[in-house]
Amino acid sequence: MNQEELLRELGQLATSLGPAVRPAGTESLLHSLTETARQLFGAAACSLALLSDDDSELLYTVAAGEGAGDVTGMRMPSSQGIAGWVVQSGQPIAVSDLASDPRFSREMAEQTGYVPRAILAVPVETPERMLGVISLLDRDSRRPGSEQDLALLTLFADQAALALVSVDAFSHLGQVLLAALAEAVAGGDLAVALRQAAGGLQAGDPDLAALAATFATLARRGAAERQLALSVLRDVAEYVERRPPRPR
Repeated sequence: MNQEELLRELGQLATSLGPAVRPAGTESLLHSLTETARQLFGAAACSLALLSDDDSELLYTVAAGEGAGDVTGMRMPSSQGIAGWVVQSGQPIAVSDLASDPRFSREMAEQTGYVPRAILAVPVETPERMLGVISLLDRDSRRPGSEQDLALLTLFADQAALALVSVDAFSHLGQVLLAALAEAVAGGDLAVALRQAAGGLQAGDPDLAALAATFATLARRGAAERQLALSVLRDVAEYVERRPPRPR
């Protein structure tokens, strides 16, 4: 195995294990953001919708308030609705009369059991890419300082983006590590090999990620559970080593 193959294999392993070692509680944090925003703005509901990997859909990941149970998990084309307009344009929007706005998808709203009258929505993004949109429904616009609501909601969107980027880094842990090492060695053949290996990585192995997550869960319970997980893993590895190879 040459240098580049070895680096790519190590990076692939890190990418597969990344989801198992990423910080816990990200979904709770995002839900807390939407609930806090809903209360702060006196809104009927607040939701966070994220773009799919190919940017074709918006997935409503977390929501709080009216219709939250029905909207969570809902998918819609990223080219439709007010949320779709926000991610396509990259611009925030405030609409006080949704019924008269042609961009409003009333049919989608009816599926949640709550049809809003007004919406405030801002993009969730990083300098590199669009991630999704956070939306407030029927906020209390008579509150003191409500004229600053668009700017304030943008701060919530920035916090959501920060949390999502942290999770994404663990999902691509191999590329992150190899790229960081390439920067550290600052030139030379090793830096070139590291960058080539990072560029050649594929998506992580979901079976390996699930296996690692299972053992990580056991390990967090305490020393006895860590020893149990390690013992089981060693027994399985020894069994596999003793078993005759399957014909191809």
